[in-house]
Amino acid sequence: MHQNGKILFVDDEESMRALVQIALERDGHSVDTAADGQSALEMFDATKYDMVIHDLKMPGMDGIELLSRLRERDPSAPVVIITAFSTWDTAVEAMRLGAYDYLKKPFDNDDVRALVQRALQLKRSQTEAAADRAESAPQDVHLIGSTPAVQEILALVRRVAPTSSTVVIEGESGTGKEMIARLLHLQSLRRQQPFISVNCGAFSETLLESEIFGHRKGAFTGAVSDKQGLLEIADGGTFFLDEVGEMSLPVQIKLLRVLETREFLPVGEVRPHKADVRFIAATNRDLSTMVRSGAFREDLYYRLNVIPVFLPPLRERRDDIPLLAGHFLAIYNHAFGRGLSGFSDAAMQALLRNPWAGNIRELQNTIQRAVTLCPGEIIQPEDIAAPRSRNVDGEEPPALVSIASGKLPEKGIDLEQKMAEIEAGFISEALKQTDGNLTKAAELLNISFRSIRYKVKKMKLK
Repeated sequence: MHQNGKILFVDDEESMRALVQIALERDGHSVDTAADGQSALEMFDATKYDMVIHDLKMPGMDGIELLSRLRERDPSAPVVIITAFSTWDTAVEAMRLGAYDYLKKPFDNDDVRALVQRALQLKRSQTEAAADRAESAPQDVHLIGSTPAVQEILALVRRVAPTSSTVVIEGESGTGKEMIARLLHLQSLRRQQPFISVNCGAFSETLLESEIFGHRKGAFTGAVSDKQGLLEIADGGTFFLDEVGEMSLPVQIKLLRVLETREFLPVGEVRPHKADVRFIAATNRDLSTMVRSGAFREDLYYRLNVIPVFLPPLRERRDDIPLLAGHFLAIYNHAFGRGLSGFSDAAMQALLRNPWAGNIRELQNTIQRAVTLCPGEIIQPEDIAAPRSRNVDGEEPPALVSIASGKLPEKGIDLEQKMAEIEAGFISEALKQTDGNLTKAAELLNISFRSIRYKVKKMKLK
């Protein structure tokens, strides 16, 4: 659904002001223009604007100062920066100060029109969610990035969100699958109703079935009272099945029935209940491969895989790293009461070179640690360096033997012991990065919750 808004466009080039104004007014927006920062502030103080777009380089007050003053006046109004430069420090500074996004010159009218529509939809969704569900409404839920892959995902989300189509979000752990699910919910017609999430890898088969469908008193050992299932709680809203590939075959069969009939049975119940929900599933596993191996039902796969969304790993969208780093810097500056102003060149180069096996989640944890530990005002390479992990005996984890060289130590190795030490080292590091959260650590290692729980107990890592 198209969302019209009142927009302030600021640029010292008269031709640019005229072109953008015409393009946006054709979409039904109300557009005012200003030639400099001071005039823009005066207009902003006098009029309630839904968003502001302004150039970085202007006479008098520059774009960064204007952004800072606009955010002081109204933090809820999205601000977009226009720049002829693509340097990472501009992106970091803009995101640190709270910019919604930025446009690189030259851009065409379709670029600015699409960006305006995304920003206004986000603002509308957050405003309505805050009014209707003030305590639980997610704030600032949007996909950050200017790479083509991110723009394609955002375009797909805009098309799919208003429908009730089932969506499967695929991607490595830490790429932001739950965030996309929430974005789909916030831009849907169900946004005023609950968004309920369940991690299918965090429960045993019996407990997962009870969590999703609920149970009646006495249905199984330990069922001492009736329990309302999450599916019933989500009535009218969105039901998000995270790590759906971890779901056992018996529970898969019951979920298939819900998707086919829109009815479900609580454990121990004989009367079916209606399920008026929109299903979104997510997985870091290849479901098609699991179907071929018999680990995932083919009929359920096709029921879920109506609209597939693939999130690329962070290593394939490195141009977005400065934007994300600046965004997380702003978050943790505020959360921890810090005033860090940015990253040194060497620190940013380190961020850009990192393989980011844990994707956006790992980057977020890295910036959080840096903001916490940085002794100065600029984050340096040593502030973002990962702490060295140790194995179960407190020693540094052993180096991997080079398979490419084909060489082993003269005395040979105890392969089982060596592999156990390596495994323990990786699990220990994952636990450190996730503050001991088993579910998140399992995601980083691409193993199930049950598997990591067993390994941690066996190795006495926690």
